[in-house]
Amino acid sequence: MSGFLRPLTRAVTYTRWLHLLIGSGVAWVCASIYPGLSSPTPTGWLLVVLDPIPLMVVAGMVPAMRRAEGLQARMMLFPGPHARGEGDEADPGISVAASASWRERARTAVWLVLRLEVGCAMVLLTGQLIGSVFMVLGATDEPPGSDGLILPVSYLGWGGLPPALLLVLAEVLMLVAAGRLIAWAAPRLLGPSPAERLAALEERTEQLLERNRIARELHDSIGHALTVAVVQAGAARAAADPEFTDRALEAVEETGRAALEDLERVLRVLREDGRPASGRPTLIDAERLLDSARASGAEVDVEMSGPVERLPGPVSREGYRMLQESLTNVLRHSGPVPVRLRITVDDARLVMDVRNTLPRATSSTGRGGSGLRGIRERATLLGGRATTGPLDDGQWQVHVELPLG
Repeated sequence: MSGFLRPLTRAVTYTRWLHLLIGSGVAWVCASIYPGLSSPTPTGWLLVVLDPIPLMVVAGMVPAMRRAEGLQARMMLFPGPHARGEGDEADPGISVAASASWRERARTAVWLVLRLEVGCAMVLLTGQLIGSVFMVLGATDEPPGSDGLILPVSYLGWGGLPPALLLVLAEVLMLVAAGRLIAWAAPRLLGPSPAERLAALEERTEQLLERNRIARELHDSIGHALTVAVVQAGAARAAADPEFTDRALEAVEETGRAALEDLERVLRVLREDGRPASGRPTLIDAERLLDSARASGAEVDVEMSGPVERLPGPVSREGYRMLQESLTNVLRHSGPVPVRLRITVDDARLVMDVRNTLPRATSSTGRGGSGLRGIRERATLLGGRATTGPLDDGQWQVHVELPLG
């Protein structure tokens, strides 16, 4: 029983009723001119609800009308934060964009006509039921037959209280039913078009890609800085040499400063303060990665060929991050071992190959963790490919090929 009566206590039931009453206002304005509201006949009532239909169709052709109706429907037909019940959806699926096609204009016109007719029906039924309640309770002096009521009711005095309560309950239940009908129709007539749904999906995809990119940036930059700091601290403690300790601290300081710059850039993107996330490092800045790895004890053998400085921005930036994660992976899992780096650039592609000696106790499938997965994801997003894993000669390889087109 409580579930049956719950809609009667919800604010949205009555905002839907108000929404329908507002929608029928045009009919009563037109009826005050023609055919008039003084003792109308059944034919007159029919004209009242039919005369405004052409106006509604014309109004539906105005692109901005869809936006206005969408905003009204969102605010009045669906529960807001003040009245949301269990199971209510926060997004009702109502568009607030102007009509962009004739199909959307036609749907808006159908919606306006539906709102008009349901609203007129609710006004007439509400008036009949309220009038019947007054007649039953004797709150009117009009003689029976001159009240214009469809229901055959008569004065019952206090004995009419139970029937009056039933009439009020019937009125509210009709409000609930009419509100649910119009709320059911709203997403179908005012809902997003396929083009709007596609645009929303593309925007959502862009947001997810940006989140993944930020996650990879933080992983690569902060992970590299922490790895260098750990390796340098361990080496300095083991060496017990003041000169070596000074060099280690200098390397930690430089790497930490670069990581802080990367973190600040990412935070600017998250804050959306309007400043572009510029200044991302590229392969031209790879020397600082190599110096950091060398300072950690790794012997890095580098060979570069081709115009690295002419690489497209996205390729050069992502290549830098891939190299950074590769060196971080070497220091984290293999320690200060010899590393061979080969970077080749031609007119069609960038090829980067990083190899290092594996410790004898290491056994790996080559799938790796989030860092190696991030390398493969970056390569895929740029239309290239990346392979990682152990080689037959006891070395670990990260091989990346990125197209320049």
